[in-house]
Amino acid sequence: MTDLVIRALTASDAHLFHALQDASLVGRGAFGHRYAPVAEGGEYRPDWTWVALRDDTVVARAAWWAAPDDTAPVALDWFDFADGEEEAGAELLRRSPLRAEFSLLVPPGWREMPEVRAAAEARIDAARAAGMEVLVERYRYVWTPDCPLPERPGRLTFRPEPDDAVILDVLRRCHSATLDAHARRAIAGPGGLDAAAQAELDIFHWFPSPREWWQLAFTPDGEVAGIHVPAHNPNGPCIGFIGVVPEARGHGYGYDLLVECTRFLGAGRRVHRGRDGPGEHADGRRVRPRRPPRRPGTHRPGVRLLPGHVLGEPLQAQALLGGDGRVLAARAHVEQDVPAVGRRVADQ
Repeated sequence: MTDLVIRALTASDAHLFHALQDASLVGRGAFGHRYAPVAEGGEYRPDWTWVALRDDTVVARAAWWAAPDDTAPVALDWFDFADGEEEAGAELLRRSPLRAEFSLLVPPGWREMPEVRAAAEARIDAARAAGMEVLVERYRYVWTPDCPLPERPGRLTFRPEPDDAVILDVLRRCHSATLDAHARRAIAGPGGLDAAAQAELDIFHWFPSPREWWQLAFTPDGEVAGIHVPAHNPNGPCIGFIGVVPEARGHGYGYDLLVECTRFLGAGRRVHRGRDGPGEHADGRRVRPRRPPRRPGTHRPGVRLLPGHVLGEPLQAQALLGGDGRVLAARAHVEQDVPAVGRRVADQ
């Protein structure tokens, strides 16, 4: 084989991204998303879009995403390569200086679809060869405006909390006993529990939606039960976070929080016409068989697998690869959110 040429695209040749013929069995293309550079009204920066060429033919491509004001990529949205060019894909990821979570989208039941499974596993293997590892398989659930809003159970009361210090304390409590893969990984890293809670708070502030939307939940005796964060990421409404403090678990309050958050975004006309409604993600390993996270008025559009990769660090690096209707860990077909942002429902 001839040598690879691996480089970023420019504004003048961004069209090369589409030169790769891909069946779109997995990834964002499988769910109706289309790559377009910012200059054409899209979300992607040419200098954050890389290709591998062999004999002037594109054999692999990758595109990283971030919000308009971000100075570094938030997610690796696209990663594809031609048949037999898995190593070219891996080499592209190795040589690019960009590092971010990879969220690989796959449809529900993807393991039972031979061609889909092969496409997903090829990308997972190439990402692993580049130094990434699978973090978690995550499921995404979406409420759409054609579904009735779920009724409030009426067990909790909700009110905004303007003090970040109070929010941070509740996040510490939620993460002190959690099965959430992102939180556990952060807790295992430098800074421990405090750093994990602060990272969550930083994501809340990253959302362009109003700070006053964040609410704490209280039991009838006035004790804090948890927190829910209705949000918009740069592409649309999402369940920013739902968490129940350890001492309030075992009562199914996670559902109450999810209902309140969904109603806040849906009934409050914060879901724009023509867009999907709020979505939430739950790690597959945390789903209790007797209480699955799917609720009336939601559907599960896909699974997302999330592995992580940080240049120069070992495989236990602190970012991811992923997908739910998007796979490598599990962010699905009617999806409006940003991979792995607005993603989590903490332990019920």
